[in-house]
Amino acid sequence: MIGGESGRTPRSVRMANRVRRLGTAAMIPVAAGLIVLASACSVTARHDAVAPRPSIAPTFAAHRAEALAALEGRRRYVSADMRAETEWNLPREWRPAGTPRGGALLVHGLGDSPWSFVDIAPRLAERGLLVRTVLLPGHGTAPADLMGVTLEDWQRVLREQAAALRDTVGEGPLYLGGFSTGANLVLDYAQAHPEVAGLLLVSPALRSGSRWEWLTPWLAPVVPWLLSTGDDRPQQTPVRYLNTPTNGFAQYYRSNVAARAALNARPYDKPALLIVAEHDSVVDSHYVRQVFGTRFTHPASRLIWYGAGEGNAGADAVVNASASASADAVPNAGAGRVLVRPDRLPAERISQFSHMGVLFSDANPLYGRQGSLRLCLNGQEPAEYRRCVDGGEVWYSDWGYREPGKVHARLTYNPYFAWQTGVMLSVLGLDGSAAPVPGLAPTTAAATPSAAAPSAASATTSQ
Repeated sequence: MIGGESGRTPRSVRMANRVRRLGTAAMIPVAAGLIVLASACSVTARHDAVAPRPSIAPTFAAHRAEALAALEGRRRYVSADMRAETEWNLPREWRPAGTPRGGALLVHGLGDSPWSFVDIAPRLAERGLLVRTVLLPGHGTAPADLMGVTLEDWQRVLREQAAALRDTVGEGPLYLGGFSTGANLVLDYAQAHPEVAGLLLVSPALRSGSRWEWLTPWLAPVVPWLLSTGDDRPQQTPVRYLNTPTNGFAQYYRSNVAARAALNARPYDKPALLIVAEHDSVVDSHYVRQVFGTRFTHPASRLIWYGAGEGNAGADAVVNASASASADAVPNAGAGRVLVRPDRLPAERISQFSHMGVLFSDANPLYGRQGSLRLCLNGQEPAEYRRCVDGGEVWYSDWGYREPGKVHARLTYNPYFAWQTGVMLSVLGLDGSAAPVPGLAPTTAAATPSAAAPSAASATTSQ
């Protein structure tokens, strides 16, 4: 396919061939396992029409209206409830019970949707913030719509909606939150806008776990897909993509270059909470931990680390811990600004935490313990995938984890969500104190599974 298409320079073809020889099957861990470029080049996208360029939407209402038009015109629905699917993918607003004391703008990651913050957003609204999510261009419709987007498109939406929220809340504090690529976007923005009062960075994708990510801008023009877009594998769920064109990865790479450059230029000196899983299959989690220690300098800033504590003998030291463990149960959990919780919880059939699971309450209707959506496509053998799809017993992990005798689905919820929420409110100064609490999480936020529903009773939502 590459050799037969016009407009491709010999240098580009040589680059693609070189990548094949280098074994790029592992180049993009977010895509997964074994990536066979020859087969990727032999298929074509199933959503070939080019998505229209996003217009200028300087208000939240205009942004939501534009997103609704895109979804109604281009979304590939995967469930019978098209109305619910549409709402899950639309930008959303949570209003506090009274006059907003400030605002929070939350930005999803590559291939995801505003659903990423459906559990976090109402917790912030309960504390008096006007909370909004955005839908980044290329998302919410079909994976192929990421083929024409640029980092600048995403940055423009963030810039416009941050300004719109600032206009709405006036002089109150403005917080930004982001997941994965979204964390890169809000960090880069905050470094250039000192009016941002603090950050929530969930699984910040400052650097991926692959040394090949820098090649994606080269690959995108000649290898549009790294995984099949045919009927042999699902392409999306009701709330996220399961496949991403190479251009999506290229724009993600550009976002992490920008975020790292912003941090290298100067440290981030406002309160920030970073949340990362040690065994994250997408992010270089140890790099995030290192950067936190040197570039996030505010004394209230915290890093939540789901994994083994520094100085532990290893994962075996916490293998029998449960989600009800206190901070004292994990070595060095209270040392410095890094808060540690074990991520291997056999009582819940959890082998390790995942890139996405840290976002969601265990009561989430799609992703929680009793959620309706099980992610079986998890980098395993076809027989294991089929056992998962057929409803067999599974354990939970991040992408690609294997263990003899066990079938692993993706872990899509966080057993520590209630405790994590307490830490978030403390770091951002929203826990009722006059200033962010410099110590550990509030004593009322125990490390126990969340029993709260995914929407806040004391906050109203605007659909």
